[in-house]
Amino acid sequence: MGSEWEDKSKPHRNIVFIGHVDHGKSTTVGRLLLDSGHIEAHVIEKNDKLAAEHGKAGFGLAYVMDGLKEERERGITIDVAHKEFFSPKYYWTIIDAPGHRDFVKNMITGASQADTAVLLCAANDGVNAQTKEHAFLARVLGVSELIVLINKMDISGVNWSQEKYEASKTEMTNLLKMAGFGSKLADIPMIPGASLIGDNVFKKSENMSWYNGPTLFEAIDAAAMPNKPLDKPLRLPIQDVYKIGGIGTVPVGKIETGVLHSGKTVVFNPSQKSAEVKSIEMHHTMVDKAEPGDNVGFNVRGLSATDIRRGDVAGYTDTAPTFVRHDETFVGQIQLMDIPKAVSVGYTPVFHAHTAQVAVRFIDLLEKTSKGQKEANPSFLKTGDAAMIRFQPTKPMAIEEMAVFPELSRFAIRDMGKTVAAGVCIKIEKK
Repeated sequence: MGSEWEDKSKPHRNIVFIGHVDHGKSTTVGRLLLDSGHIEAHVIEKNDKLAAEHGKAGFGLAYVMDGLKEERERGITIDVAHKEFFSPKYYWTIIDAPGHRDFVKNMITGASQADTAVLLCAANDGVNAQTKEHAFLARVLGVSELIVLINKMDISGVNWSQEKYEASKTEMTNLLKMAGFGSKLADIPMIPGASLIGDNVFKKSENMSWYNGPTLFEAIDAAAMPNKPLDKPLRLPIQDVYKIGGIGTVPVGKIETGVLHSGKTVVFNPSQKSAEVKSIEMHHTMVDKAEPGDNVGFNVRGLSATDIRRGDVAGYTDTAPTFVRHDETFVGQIQLMDIPKAVSVGYTPVFHAHTAQVAVRFIDLLEKTSKGQKEANPSFLKTGDAAMIRFQPTKPMAIEEMAVFPELSRFAIRDMGKTVAAGVCIKIEKK
């Protein structure tokens, strides 16, 4: 494998491909990697043979991402496959989104916070339920750069038609407005393409002379770098706390906002314990300070490893991290994705917010939007609904308001071993 742009010192970014299950996500990724020189043609040929043997002729590209035997036989994506590629400006990790259960959880916990998303929509099929859900998810999960690929422009019934492209584009524009991307629409490229044969993925299409925008690869390379929130107060969700002989207590986590300085005093909430930062370590090197995106371990003076825990958020004492006590509430906006049955007041699933996991109760259903229709104080919610809800955690939980710290306002809701919804905290109601 090699590409002319390969250089790991370039700015590193995460990109995710989302959209309906049959709209060509894996094929698009395979095509992108093949045509940009990241994988050899013989790999695809070998995969094509395998695919044909499984009665899946034409799935050779998809097999680049779908490495598991079970996936190949079913022709769908299960595993989260991480593939790297380079564009002229950036070094990318592709996070493949298998449906969305674990993908949502990974995105929320920041294990794979994608800053850029490619949303696929097939020109012959248009926007459907999963396209909608994924557009909402991209918004809720804080994706800052969105690229739309209107795929399958080559298939019969579409035949490279500009009219069909414009119709899909209008449909996608309306969806993105609804999902909250309205203010960014002018910056969202909508590219007509055909991933299976490679039009407008890496190579410019010769079949759509009416389109003069970027290819998918060009649009990805042009995606603006997200801002590093350096000027915000420190927020550092704790992933683990270690007790290290001869050193003491060492919390570990990834900085979301602000700068961690050695010698300053931090407070951990909701544990409400504070201590001085004695030293900071990153990649086995001592550093004086660390910034957003950095994974750090830091030694705190005077705290035992049992005083603080995973799910605490560290910040400075004068701008302490916000938390909601078990007798307080917060209002959130959620998108329901996969609820086995209707839910109503009293439902108490587990919320995953940054590194915290807390059971949270639905206290008031304030409003729901179902198939575009708004309804105040609904009696229940079901799959596909978006809703505004008042929540009460069963124990203290660190969370922030979307308007102040979007990075710490997001949460995934899990129940019965799967992600049932994703949401964001809009307002915290302190006593």
